Amino acid sequence: MSLQGKKAIVTGGSRGIGSAIAKRLAADGATVAITYAGNKAAADAAVAAIEGAGGKAFAFQADAADAASQRAGIEQAAAALGGIDILVHNAGIAEFSPIDQDTDETYDRQFAVNVKGLHVGTRAALPHLADGGRIILIGSVSGEISFPATSVYSATKAAVASLARGWAKDLAARNILVNTVQPGPIDTDMNPADGEFAKQMTAFVPLGRYGTVEEIAGAVAFLAGPDASYITGTTLTIDGGIAA
Repeated sequence: MSLQGKKAIVTGGSRGIGSAIAKRLAADGATVAITYAGNKAAADAAVAAIEGAGGKAFAFQADAADAASQRAGIEQAAAALGGIDILVHNAGIAEFSPIDQDTDETYDRQFAVNVKGLHVGTRAALPHLADGGRIILIGSVSGEISFPATSVYSATKAAVASLARGWAKDLAARNILVNTVQPGPIDTDMNPADGEFAKQMTAFVPLGRYGTVEEIAGAVAFLAGPDASYITGTTLTIDGGIAA
């Protein structure tokens, strides 16, 4: 129970990687608030799973693409928790198309959620975040390497890692540690390991398989815990060796 008594927010925590992170932080002792864009049923199921395992959790609607909604969701979560020790920004979207098919709308949506949503949410959380707290951003291996039709998505995730490096310096005086976790191909309902895309993608993974959401959650729990007390401004890439 390395996070006993800690208070954590996980944005985009209703399913997939976000849900796994919320469950792991709760299993390690934290009280967890998750935000979700629109899938209330999935959010309620994540909360029920945490509470069924003996933890405590809340869920609040917050659209990371909308600044007012994002701020309100963070404020509600902070109030319910009674403060924040750990902030995990997991909410994100991906829309893949080559440059000759990109549009202003697809560009704006991805930057609105993946970059501005983090910026707005972190600023909203800071007054409630305890000195010595942790901010963990979920980026992507695509922030380091690009695949066909992923240029805009890759640019947003490169920006995520850059924000973390800057914030680590901005917040060092408060001993708030800021790091990025960069998943590679992960088995989720949106990108299942047995899907057609996965069959192509797995060929590029030196370990020869997709990762699991629990493997990402474990890395986040480490960065949130006491053993990571001298780690800030770094990126932890969990991709089976793709970017090696």
